[in-house]
Amino acid sequence: MGYLGRRIGLSQGRADAGDPSGGDTGGGILDLVASGYFQREGNIYNDPGVGPQSAMTATGGVISDYTDSGTVYRAHIFTSTGEFDVSALSVNMVGGDTVEYLTVGGGGGGGASQNSAHDAGTGGGGGGAFVTGSFTATVNPFSITVGAGGGSAIAGAAGNGINGGESWIGPPGSKTGPAIGGGGGARSAATAQPTQPGSPGGSGGGGATDGGASTPGGTGVAGPPRQGYDGGDGAAYSGGGGGGAGGVGGDAPGPAAGAGGDGAPNTYATGSSTLYAGGGGGGFRSAGSANGGPGGGGSGGISTLKRGQNGTSGTGGGGGGVYGDPGSYTTPSGNGGSGTVIVRYKLITDLPTQKASGGAISFYGGKTIHTFTSSGTFVCPDSFNETCEYVVIGGGGSGGSASANNNTGGGGGGAGTYRTNSVAVNTGTYNITIGAGGGACNNSHNGSVGGTTTLAFPTSVASPGGGYGYPGPTPGYNGGSSGGTTSQSTSASGDPFPGTIGTTPTSGWGHIGNNAPSTPSYNGGGGGGAGGAAPPQPGANMSPGGPGIQIPSTFRDPASTVGAPGPTSPGVTGADTSGKYYVAGGGGGSAGYPQPSPGTAPKGGDGGGPGGPYAGAGNGGGTDPNGNTFTGNGSNAFENTGSGGGGGPTGDNTYSGSGGSGIVLIAYPS
Repeated sequence: MGYLGRRIGLSQGRADAGDPSGGDTGGGILDLVASGYFQREGNIYNDPGVGPQSAMTATGGVISDYTDSGTVYRAHIFTSTGEFDVSALSVNMVGGDTVEYLTVGGGGGGGASQNSAHDAGTGGGGGGAFVTGSFTATVNPFSITVGAGGGSAIAGAAGNGINGGESWIGPPGSKTGPAIGGGGGARSAATAQPTQPGSPGGSGGGGATDGGASTPGGTGVAGPPRQGYDGGDGAAYSGGGGGGAGGVGGDAPGPAAGAGGDGAPNTYATGSSTLYAGGGGGGFRSAGSANGGPGGGGSGGISTLKRGQNGTSGTGGGGGGVYGDPGSYTTPSGNGGSGTVIVRYKLITDLPTQKASGGAISFYGGKTIHTFTSSGTFVCPDSFNETCEYVVIGGGGSGGSASANNNTGGGGGGAGTYRTNSVAVNTGTYNITIGAGGGACNNSHNGSVGGTTTLAFPTSVASPGGGYGYPGPTPGYNGGSSGGTTSQSTSASGDPFPGTIGTTPTSGWGHIGNNAPSTPSYNGGGGGGAGGAAPPQPGANMSPGGPGIQIPSTFRDPASTVGAPGPTSPGVTGADTSGKYYVAGGGGGSAGYPQPSPGTAPKGGDGGGPGGPYAGAGNGGGTDPNGNTFTGNGSNAFENTGSGGGGGPTGDNTYSGSGGSGIVLIAYPS
């Protein structure tokens, strides 16, 4: 059928013939040739039946813009609890208010040894549940809860690894896409208790046995739809692998342990397939290692490093089991990796030309920004020749734990080193390693130092992790910022923050942790932060951690919430008053006992400075006035902030907080 070549419908003069005023405002529909002409000239918009279009507007998480199968998407990636805030709905877009989501629960912790006289390996933790779906958005803030990774089993106690936390999307009062945490790996039981199944969860934890019959792993959520798989069976003194979201955990053939189950793939973060919720590897009785499942599962312990490896943060991977020998009695297993929540929706704007690849890519202020929340590669093609601004932050240290026997609270973990600068970058593939946060601990142990984050530009950039807190009168471990302690001085490898946000020295910024007062020495000191040392506290008051710092203005995209909340009245040059984008704060020291105020239940020191928690740092734990019941474990630091975890409170079976993993940001002109 050809073009009509004329108007369709009422003529210009008759369109408003029924108007009592007699006005002629025009009418009819332009033929296709005329319509196309005017639209090409930009004088009018005349697409019959469709008006001007706009996409949904929302903020929160790490922003990732990409094209997938010809459709442009914006994803908001949450590796820590936050808010997806929809401020405006789409206009004239088919499916424009549809939000697709992925929720992954935290991975389960690996099992630990219960008896010092035996030599059995333990079960790996199961991966968190893996849930996808969609909902129609409304103008509302949607709370985002990201499940923490489950802690190691308490050494010497009759229990499995701790299940991971649940992830879901709010608003408050409802749960969309709830994804439960992975099951804890089985302990290796005392001789009087020869078998121990893995715990059920999103995916089940691996089983373990002390030489008895084969012991089953825990069950996963079979669905429909399926969210996870069962853990592997333990046998012959070795642990089974934790189940993954994509496959069952491996059975232990004995004396070898079972490998972790595979994770499940999803493309919502960047448009490329990524695996999530792999199971943790079981622990061996003899030499060797059981691999964690692809998708963030931690490997089982080996003879030279008995502790199981942690699951990868932001994946929901399970923690590895402990290598089995009598010396592993006090060795913790691997912690599960924290979960994630990803939401995405359609855009209509064409994206700027992508000059490089790697990480989550967004566009703000005329710059292209690559955000790496996990290890990867920054790939620059032959045509690339740009000056790149970067931020590199090491993993935060975990707090120290305490016990009822020494009456002393654990120190807070120190922040990872903070580095930023600009460098000319040409063609190449540059490896990026994100330092893990130190793992939580219990039962009067020192914490763990955070991992080093590296950016292998032509001149390599490395940011050491934060120091760990300590429960006794020994210095906290030195790192980019040092961990808190009780009575000894500490040092830090980072340089003092000069009060102006800008280029750092090659050693980065970092500060010392605080010494809790020696009289009385009941409470743990705060860990140091990138923005300052942990402030001293008189008497027996709980010590807050050192302050964090804002990332440079280049990376402060109002649509994103990279980092964590902080003070709205900062006293430094180059900071804004948004109360957002803070990183690398020190963990708060925990409370011991007796307390100076009978009849009250004191909390631990604030993470990231007085008035916090700021910068995603963990608060210190607290106890009741008699020291018999804890009112809270040390808080975990937010992932991808490099902040320290809170110190653990006095009392057996209490935990310190884990440190936050590091992050790498890269920006160049679009």
